[in-house]
Amino acid sequence: MARPAVRKAASHVAAGAPDAHSITINNGSQMVSQRLQPVIILALIGALVLVVGLWAKDRATRPDAGGDGGSAYAGREYQWKLVTTWPKNLPGLGKAPETFARMVREMSGGRLTVRVYGAGEIVPAMGVFDAVSGGVAQVGHGASYYWKGKIPAAVFFTAVPFGMTAQEMNGWLHYGGGEALWRETYAPFGVVPFAGGSTGVQMAGWFNRELNSAEDLKGLKMRIPGLAGEVFTAAGGTAVNIPGGEIYTSMQTGVIDAVEWVGPYNDAALGLQEVAKYYYYPGWHEPGAMLEFIVNREALLSLPEDLQAIVRYAARATNQDMLDEATARNNASLRTLIDEHGATLRELPEDVLDALYQNSRTVMQRLVESDRMARKVYESFNRFHDDVRAYHRISEQGYINARSRAYGETIPGVNPSD
Repeated sequence: MARPAVRKAASHVAAGAPDAHSITINNGSQMVSQRLQPVIILALIGALVLVVGLWAKDRATRPDAGGDGGSAYAGREYQWKLVTTWPKNLPGLGKAPETFARMVREMSGGRLTVRVYGAGEIVPAMGVFDAVSGGVAQVGHGASYYWKGKIPAAVFFTAVPFGMTAQEMNGWLHYGGGEALWRETYAPFGVVPFAGGSTGVQMAGWFNRELNSAEDLKGLKMRIPGLAGEVFTAAGGTAVNIPGGEIYTSMQTGVIDAVEWVGPYNDAALGLQEVAKYYYYPGWHEPGAMLEFIVNREALLSLPEDLQAIVRYAARATNQDMLDEATARNNASLRTLIDEHGATLRELPEDVLDALYQNSRTVMQRLVESDRMARKVYESFNRFHDDVRAYHRISEQGYINARSRAYGETIPGVNPSD
């Protein structure tokens, strides 16, 4: 093979100063200048950067993009409205949406802020679902059984008479298929639900007269929503659904004779001890009432994935926080209601509970026969309820019974003669 000839550029020969970059290699007919190599490399790098940049921009500006949403989302801020079925800043129930808003703001570093509006500030209490569905607000906080006229199956996601406790409801929703059914139920309305808090087993309510037998239910007008309202009516009473902000006045003026709200802590916040004397238990109608956060689906999907996750986990944390607070505060609140306000604690007579239970079976049967989605949800709910009841009979209930015997516990007001 011929050895390549090496020549020095004339200009550099004249100067007597050879330059490595001016050396050319003659290999047959091909002459390649090393002076062009850096230019070519830089051009290739520039083209690559341009292509990658265009790809990243396209990916970041798509709402359904995966990952963290790309640089287009990095500095963007979102402002949401949250409407509730409660008076603003109401202790307990009204605190939950404020807690949610605070958690979202803190976890997002201020990229997503949520402003809370109480019932009546933007929409009336019973207009929350439609407001979120229609995009008037991005989030709502309330109770699913308020929408039973529009969505019969919704009652299962708040409370079913003689149904599951808060612990059991959380188990069904998050690990028993309940949440998936909840989302399926709300999907036609463009709304995504999340568990939004529970107060545990509620009280049966405040009454302006004693209940000595099931006969005393007849003609009694009571604020009691959801499926329990239908059961109460079937047992001879008259059920009405009144927003929380109107309950006190309705009792005070005699529009209603009785009211169920929540439990000692929340009831005291409404001042119900001032308008009724008899405080009955147990809460047959709402053994573990679950509240809800509902989010407009389009608004949720418009967020980058990290903010969507923050919304989910803020709801989950608020759900637990409400139960924790109710468990801690109901104890002292009950004692205050009895000792300082003169509330008379009473247990519902057995025949009253029997009548309510029998009527609840009839009402439930009518519901599942009239609505396909209600039947589908009921079948899942009932399977889980049967299983968890069997286990809790020997675990939770077994322990509580044993503890009561060990401590010789008595409850003031259990017997009407107390």
